[in-house]
Amino acid sequence: MTSNSTTENNAKPGLRKPVFVKVDHLSPGTNGHTLIVQVLDSNTVFHLRNTRIAECLVDDETGTIIFTARNDQVDLMKSGATIILRNAKIVMFKSTMRLAVDKWGHVEVTQPAAFEVKLDNDLSIVEYELVNVKYKP
Repeated sequence: MTSNSTTENNAKPGLRKPVFVKVDHLSPGTNGHTLIVQVLDSNTVFHLRNTRIAECLVDDETGTIIFTARNDQVDLMKSGATIILRNAKIVMFKSTMRLAVDKWGHVEVTQPAAFEVKLDNDLSIVEYELVNVKYKP
């Protein structure tokens, strides 16, 4: 009986199912997003020794945003590919939003999905400004 009770106590908790979000629900300073997106375009912007950075325009049926791919992620970002981004975060670059996946996230190619391109809702061209508000008690 003791061996059975110890295995029950050491059991790992079940994994949570991912909650997929759409591009239009992204906002500055957020992280932990899981998205299914389609790559529209990919441009390498930096290549030096072992470091590669590419800016990729990705979209779903709600809008588009620029995804910053790094190193091995650049190879996966081919035009027309459908990608799952896990644990993605929003990074601010020159007052605009960029989507990125760091070492704690995962980028994987999945089966093609048919998205209608919605270029009129590009979240990467919207500029944000940090406003400091003085608090008076």
